[in-house]
Amino acid sequence: MKRTITISIEQLSRPQPGGIATYVRGLATGLHDLADPSLDVVGLGPKGATVDDELPLRGVNAPFGVRLLSRLWPIWPLGVPKESNVVHATSMAGPFAGGAADAVHSIAMHDLLWRDEPGISTPTGVRFHDRRLKLIVDRKDLRVLVTSPGLADRLVDVGIDASRIHRVRLGVDDDVYNAASESAVHELLAAHGVHGPFTLYAGTREPRKNIERLIAAHRIASAKIPDLGSLVLVGPSGWGGVETGGATVVGLVSRELLLGLYRDATVVAYVPLAEGWGLPPVEALNVGTRVVASATTPSVASNERVVRVDPLDVESIAEGLLAALREGDDYESQTARRQSVADLTWRNVALDHLVAWR
Repeated sequence: MKRTITISIEQLSRPQPGGIATYVRGLATGLHDLADPSLDVVGLGPKGATVDDELPLRGVNAPFGVRLLSRLWPIWPLGVPKESNVVHATSMAGPFAGGAADAVHSIAMHDLLWRDEPGISTPTGVRFHDRRLKLIVDRKDLRVLVTSPGLADRLVDVGIDASRIHRVRLGVDDDVYNAASESAVHELLAAHGVHGPFTLYAGTREPRKNIERLIAAHRIASAKIPDLGSLVLVGPSGWGGVETGGATVVGLVSRELLLGLYRDATVVAYVPLAEGWGLPPVEALNVGTRVVASATTPSVASNERVVRVDPLDVESIAEGLLAALREGDDYESQTARRQSVADLTWRNVALDHLVAWR
């Protein structure tokens, strides 16, 4: 018997898709990897959006653009196929209804960052998220899938019954063999004046990512042990200004180059003040690289292969960088780091979702 699962993919149409877009792509890939012929996976996007040829789902379009859909989806399930057995909102935009009479409705919640770090959004954005949270609390039939380990308890505190909450994993792309060559990575870095070893930060450049403290800590640590090399920042500019003097800003790179940078870095450092999950340290572990991460990064909060630090303490971050250098970097150590995230596959993510949708 065919089962139609409709997931929202409007995040793929935003100027900076971010982590939710990675989740959308990963979930679609994981459902496809199950090779279950009974599953018909539909991606619901805004008007005019096209589905990437590499995204393994059937695309349908709602009648309006992203901004208008975000306002209307709480009221009308615009674009949701009537045969949908599952309607899954991958973000707080929605949709929250529609499909068959007995359809399961769910939403993925990744964080409460607009409350933890209100400076990352506009006042309008904060009000939007607060209104959506109230809608989710009030919709007793809506299943809530949480991707961050500590988020479930916080949602219970705001009024969501624990029986509605389902914990699901997030995944990491298993495409390490598509990484750029060492020579391509060297060429990229040389073009930015970086030669020799380097410490890598991957992610947006915005205040909550704590880059200024990371730069200060790297300066302290590299004065003691030069093997850390230059601090290289990869990724787009995000919300709010960040002073990056003392680091090398490379900006956006291809997926292949990012994987190569992860692989060739001496250490990957990721020390945000607040984080929904935190994909970069997991991606670094997946290629065997040493990782320093803040204790506030949920994805590696209990990973013993990570050097965890206090993101508010520059000295703690500096000591973490030095401690990471003392970690083994032989084949066995790299294998142990890879194994520490081995269960974080998108196939397992899909299985978690299917359990929540029963």
